Amino acid sequence: MHTLGSTFVPPGIHAGGLRYHGMAPLVSHVMDLGLAEATTVQQLDAFAAGIQFARAEGIIPAPEANHAVAVAISEALRAKEEGEQRTILFSLSGHGHFDMQSYIAYQAGKLENYEYPAEEIAMALAGLPTVG
Repeated sequence: MHTLGSTFVPPGIHAGGLRYHGMAPLVSHVMDLGLAEATTVQQLDAFAAGIQFARAEGIIPAPEANHAVAVAISEALRAKEEGEQRTILFSLSGHGHFDMQSYIAYQAGKLENYEYPAEEIAMALAGLPTVG
């Protein structure tokens, strides 16, 4: 399993609901096989995508799902720019009805992007055991 270890504690930022410091074994395996690639989305971009999706589809995504929405939008725009037709599949893992305060904070400019320091990640990874 891909993880930053049990000692890793993310900062107290919103981060679009993403606080888990590991990746499920099945997802880890898919990544190891090269069937998927990981990417990042800053939380302000994620919330902007969630609002765009809500306006277009009438569904308010959960903040965690906004990251997938943002990448799907990005991939669609890239395909359009390249003149290619693509099928883009993403998982909308939940609605945001319980997360309206997060959307209010985003709209009020109270959320900010955060880059976790690379040295902190390196320290967390250094403490992990080697698994064969």
